[in-house]
Amino acid sequence: MTHGLEGEVTLGTLVFDSDDLEETEDFLCRAYARMRIGSGTPDASRARIRRQTLASISVDELDLDFDMSYSVSPLGKICLCVVHDGTIEDHVFPGVEDAFGPGDVVSFAPPDLPYSGRIRAARYNITMLDPALLSQVAATVDQRTPQPVRLTGHRPHSAAAARHLRQTISYLRDHALADPAIAEQPLIRTTVSQLLAGSVLAAFPSTALTDPTGPDRNDAHPGTLHRALTYIDDHADQPITVADIAAAAHVSIRAVQYAFRRHLDTTPLAYVRRVRLAHAHHDLATADPQTATVTGIAARWGFFHPARFAALYRETYGTIPSTTLRG
Repeated sequence: MTHGLEGEVTLGTLVFDSDDLEETEDFLCRAYARMRIGSGTPDASRARIRRQTLASISVDELDLDFDMSYSVSPLGKICLCVVHDGTIEDHVFPGVEDAFGPGDVVSFAPPDLPYSGRIRAARYNITMLDPALLSQVAATVDQRTPQPVRLTGHRPHSAAAARHLRQTISYLRDHALADPAIAEQPLIRTTVSQLLAGSVLAAFPSTALTDPTGPDRNDAHPGTLHRALTYIDDHADQPITVADIAAAAHVSIRAVQYAFRRHLDTTPLAYVRRVRLAHAHHDLATADPQTATVTGIAARWGFFHPARFAALYRETYGTIPSTTLRG
């Protein structure tokens, strides 16, 4: 059975399952970008694809039982690949030629470059995100003429970084995107986007400058912190990014991050999470237990993993969320 793409999917799941190569090529063209594929295995051509989409992020699981060559036009997106089984060989884009095997996590190519290669009976994950998401959590060196943050390498800089990114992708796939009722919450979208973008920047070399400069350190004074805290407190119920917080405080992203670290020993997003947890606590205490649920209230405030929400809640309030809701 084949489920096609109906326009631009912003939220939801679609499944593709076909042994028709032309049908598979058509689906891949609409799901990714214009491409040509060819089978090197005459007796097999089955492709199974499951896509989960949330706003500017998509997470796909692909299972091909045949050898497939591919030639892909620029995607305009960051395209990450995690290989579960099989191999991807002769992967080429300008300046790079590489091969990937089980456990590898890579960025297929810069968003503006074409690429090609060969998949050998592989099962793998493709996660795509809007490059603009990187600039919501980090910035380049010159804030006066800001440039978009971009990746400068296609492999993670360490095995630990690769492992963390694989875990983040699995975490989002299995929890944030698995339940439409959770994924449709506005705060979940920004939480997921910033979590993935931050993990990508932590894994790959990039143009982002994370250490504060001299001016950043000068700007990280109590007044900056006060403006940032006020903005967060006033907008905690809205989708906000680190870039929004920095803009409201009239400083760079690095400066606002350094201000939180210097004065509160935390990060802007950790403080946002603390404020939203307090709102969730209030809602649990005042909601009707006959109609409200812990999962629903948690999702409304940007918490998409019930067990982690319960652990954080207990650590903060000394009880579990369901007790507060019933109480």
